Amino acid sequence: MKVLKFGGTSVGSPDRIKKLLDIINPKNRQIVVLSAVSGTTNSLVEISQAYLAGDKSRAAELTAALKAKYDIFIKELFSTEDGLQNGKELIDYHFNLISSFANEHFTPVEEKVILAQGELISTTLYHIYLTEIGVPSKLLPALDFMKIDEDNEPIVDFITEHLQPMLDKYPEDTLFITQGYICRNSFGETDNLRRGGSDYTASLIGAAIRAEEVQIWTDIDGMHNNDPRIVKGTKPIAQLSFDEAAELAYFGAKILHPQSVFPAQKYKVPVRLLNTMEPTAPGTLITNESERGKIKSIAAKDGITAIRIQSSRMLLAYGFLRRVFEVFERYKTPIDMITTSEVAVSVTIDDTRNLGEIIEELNSFGTVEIDHEQTIVCVVGDFAADKHGFAARVLEALKHIPLRMISYGGSNYNISLLLGDSNKVEALRSLHHRLFE
Repeated sequence: MKVLKFGGTSVGSPDRIKKLLDIINPKNRQIVVLSAVSGTTNSLVEISQAYLAGDKSRAAELTAALKAKYDIFIKELFSTEDGLQNGKELIDYHFNLISSFANEHFTPVEEKVILAQGELISTTLYHIYLTEIGVPSKLLPALDFMKIDEDNEPIVDFITEHLQPMLDKYPEDTLFITQGYICRNSFGETDNLRRGGSDYTASLIGAAIRAEEVQIWTDIDGMHNNDPRIVKGTKPIAQLSFDEAAELAYFGAKILHPQSVFPAQKYKVPVRLLNTMEPTAPGTLITNESERGKIKSIAAKDGITAIRIQSSRMLLAYGFLRRVFEVFERYKTPIDMITTSEVAVSVTIDDTRNLGEIIEELNSFGTVEIDHEQTIVCVVGDFAADKHGFAARVLEALKHIPLRMISYGGSNYNISLLLGDSNKVEALRSLHHRLFE
């Protein structure tokens, strides 16, 4: 059994929803995971923010505007009176629910209920459409099987225990539809997966049922070997390991969230990235296997701040780094890169909300220097210790660009370099020319 996930652009118009059947073969047993129609979640966030601010009139305006879009949407999607009537009843129900929050004390609990409406609408609309054209399908409510614990971590065993009986109940059916992104929390309230959204849902379902394959359908034909918005002549990568894909996703490849494939990786379920607009393109296959002896791709992450702590007390002292890292831990601020010398340590962060407090505490260790507007460029491939020359090629390509930090050896899969934002474009193009052309 396969799991197929379609993002917001893939269901972004009635025409695109209709064309999903060019990809989905109803004869094959599969679970289809759908995101909200593109733009819907952003609108629902605006509505929620208006409610949280106590601006009920603004919330009403935004709700009416979004409903008007869906009123047009269903007229283009359905061709029969029954289909249109069912679609209208669905839209009226969900928007009446959203409007009803004007009469309640609005909290983050209600906000998550509103944010869930996009996926609930898109999946039911697709189910109604399939019914209209005579294609059998079953709608599986994600809120009945997708659950996170008190630490907001998904419970894979719970998903298996509750989803598998649903599938077993319909042994003759082949096409199942469910919502991405949404779930229940440990209190049984409507919540969401946050990280990776619908991709995460697809990976979790794939892990829970030990799927043959998870397919992530977007508007890009797989992960590319560089940023196609900046560099000409980029190409899709045919095959990546889970670790390589996670590195690229974390350091800027927007097609995939870095944590969204971890469940599939744990249970060794292959993940394939495919393009809805070009269904015949091979895309990118992600497995536990890695192609040896190759540099795979280049990615960049903007908005980085570098912090250097220099102190003679660090020399021959144990426990120094632990105390430094505890400062970042207290402020829940992840570190991207780290380099050390005998008397200094440099780290990078992308979350600067608590930078002032962090610097104040770090000043007690020694001299602190800050560099803003930095970019991490990450080169992913086979950088195992027994390989010769790859790191030299990377540095050769950037010999004309000032580098703030270099991180090499943390894994066998990447070399990361920190440089100024103003040098990002030149760095990506120069690396591409040297490594791929």
